[in-house]
Amino acid sequence: MTKSELRKKYKILRKELSLEQIEDYSLSIANQLLQLDIWDKSFYHMFLTIEEQKEINTEYILNILAGKDKNIVISKSNFEDYSMTHYLLTDSTRIKKNNYNIPEPIDGIEIQSPQLEIVFIPLLAFDKTGNRVGYGKGFYDRFLTNCKPETLKIGLSFFEIEDKIIDASENDIKLDYCVTPDEVFQF
Repeated sequence: MTKSELRKKYKILRKELSLEQIEDYSLSIANQLLQLDIWDKSFYHMFLTIEEQKEINTEYILNILAGKDKNIVISKSNFEDYSMTHYLLTDSTRIKKNNYNIPEPIDGIEIQSPQLEIVFIPLLAFDKTGNRVGYGKGFYDRFLTNCKPETLKIGLSFFEIEDKIIDASENDIKLDYCVTPDEVFQF
């Protein structure tokens, strides 16, 4: 399937999820992450859940990171140039939803992309070679281009793997892992 076909398919599948399913799947994904050998790093980038899009509830993962005393980094999106600015999440960080219902930090201590060691990535679909489909604006491709090559890119998905995204491009940044409620895929 193409990216646009997959986007359409998985947006519909997400809409059909109950709040209970979202919570159960989100907790399972967080538990699956605990199996990965990624917990010796310092800087972890996490997206904050867009509830209106029925995204994964990242609170469980945020609690794991906080419990392990990790530096958690969250982003603010710029819809003029589709870039992201990253901020350290602290006790004093104030979060506000933007016009697209994305929870974002109002301000804070800025962190540069090359400092990030692990990036958790929201997505709609992924395939057997680590290609992914997001919402189509390219925020994460632009952001990941500025990270170090060794930065681990971990997709989080409610749904199982697709065979192939037929219009994936060479410029698309591939995942190193994708974690679903039932399985961890490594690419």
